[in-house]
Amino acid sequence: MAVIRAASTSLTLLASTSSSSPSRYCHSCPSLFTKFRFGSILNISFAFTPLSSRRPRRMAHSTARATLGLTQPNKIDPPKISFAAKEIDLVQWKGDLLTVGVTEKDMAKDDNSKFKNSLLQKLDSQLGGLLSEASSEEDFTGKAGQSTVLRLPGLGSKRVGLIGLGAASSATVAYCNLGEAAAAAAKSTQASNIAITLASAERIPAESKPVTASAIATGAILGTFDDSRFKSESKKPALKSVDIIGLGSGPEIEKKLKHADHVCSGIILGKELVNAPANVLTPGVLAEEASRIASEYSDVFTAKILDVEQCKELKMGSYLGVAAASTNPPHFIHLCYKPPNGKVKTKLALVGKGLTFDSGGYNIKTGAGCLIELMKFDMGGSAAVLGAAKALGQIKPAGVEVHFIVAACENMISGTGMRPGDILTASNGKTIEVTNTDAEGRLTLADALVYACNQGVEKIVDLATLTGACIVALGPSIAGIFTPSDDLAKEVFGASEASGEKLWRMPLEESYWESMKSGVADMVNSGGRQVVDEKVQWMHIDMAGPVWNDKKKNATGFGISTLVEWVLKNSS
Repeated sequence: MAVIRAASTSLTLLASTSSSSPSRYCHSCPSLFTKFRFGSILNISFAFTPLSSRRPRRMAHSTARATLGLTQPNKIDPPKISFAAKEIDLVQWKGDLLTVGVTEKDMAKDDNSKFKNSLLQKLDSQLGGLLSEASSEEDFTGKAGQSTVLRLPGLGSKRVGLIGLGAASSATVAYCNLGEAAAAAAKSTQASNIAITLASAERIPAESKPVTASAIATGAILGTFDDSRFKSESKKPALKSVDIIGLGSGPEIEKKLKHADHVCSGIILGKELVNAPANVLTPGVLAEEASRIASEYSDVFTAKILDVEQCKELKMGSYLGVAAASTNPPHFIHLCYKPPNGKVKTKLALVGKGLTFDSGGYNIKTGAGCLIELMKFDMGGSAAVLGAAKALGQIKPAGVEVHFIVAACENMISGTGMRPGDILTASNGKTIEVTNTDAEGRLTLADALVYACNQGVEKIVDLATLTGACIVALGPSIAGIFTPSDDLAKEVFGASEASGEKLWRMPLEESYWESMKSGVADMVNSGGRQVVDEKVQWMHIDMAGPVWNDKKKNATGFGISTLVEWVLKNSS
């Protein structure tokens, strides 16, 4: 990731023409990640249709055969939570913790300091007015991020919790946050069974209730997950069951909760890939993870992993130039999803930057704010792509073919590495003057995008932790997008609204081309505009900010939900 340089607009550089040569499929081999198995996170069950027969799976991460520092990740068991959508009287519900999502409006009280909201009024009456009194004492007003858990006699549940949704509760992110906060409350109280409801569930349109339940379940799953693989001690989550009350029941909610399970399995894979240190997650191990996804969902996936020699045959000089300094060889990853049945109507490509560590090269990252200690997350784009692949392998959308492409490598320093001033030749024949070795992401993406165009795709979305400037411009929670296609922008924005992830469109001016000019080569690798085959709709997502949560010191899994939704919007 180029932390200082603002030009996130030069990464494709190249993708209009390319020579092609036969590619080879890799042999199936046992994963080195024998201790990192993850998979379906939930054994989802419903009051009407138990799904306990689902075979539990684990997602895989592997450990290198000889890792620096002898670090081996611990084996962890995924949380197994059963979900049930129910319509029952909250007063009668029996369990450890009853949580209620409330807006600021729900917390309004009359002249007698009694709740105006009918559900809160009912609970407060059963508790002898203690809920109203305690919320006032706690200064709980329903603002987003507020929560309070009280142990009060009078209900079937041992505890009751109020969780703030803010001024309104119609956004997907608000319901995800509700589920996550409920899971956090369950963790702090060691609750094994909880219920989640909304104070004003009746205001939600019937057609929106399954989506709302899915968002709550997503938050609960991700809120329960704790990546403790590299800690000497870890605690198993106590939470075993979650009842979602007041949002209906039936096949549609069952379908949505199952969908949440699939997407969350991909998000957790993405989080763990980003969290894994560079001495464990090497380019080779990342390639093994991709191969494992293809093996696990072999009915819809094929895997192709290209080694150095095969990349040379394809003339990927831009990508190989970045990889040249590292003793860990590069691996070019290509997964292809094809639906199990029916005709393919649309071909898409998802391209992720796969720098498993970025030192900056000879333009080494130095000084305060360089983030070199976090450069394990410079493969966040590839984590999003592979996480989406895992989710889609379970969802199996019809009518769409998807290519998942990652040029995995490290950007290191050695006598064999590229130097400032070197000229690299990309796979379409274009020459690139390296003016900054820390602008390496656009070099690897260049060959990856050429390769993607050669697959005959109609649309490409690439993701990268590319520039610190995007963090400065948009903050840590919003990704910047660059695309010349208004239609593609509309599609992806629609997908991000459904997922609750935040994007902001940045300008792509023709005048930016001037900054790409080189006096000795076709272009430089810093500054300027991206160029993809004009027949292909293309978007770049700079996710340098939202890839990482500084407060939690953990990966976020950003981008996976949006990619899954976008692919589904393109399926028949």
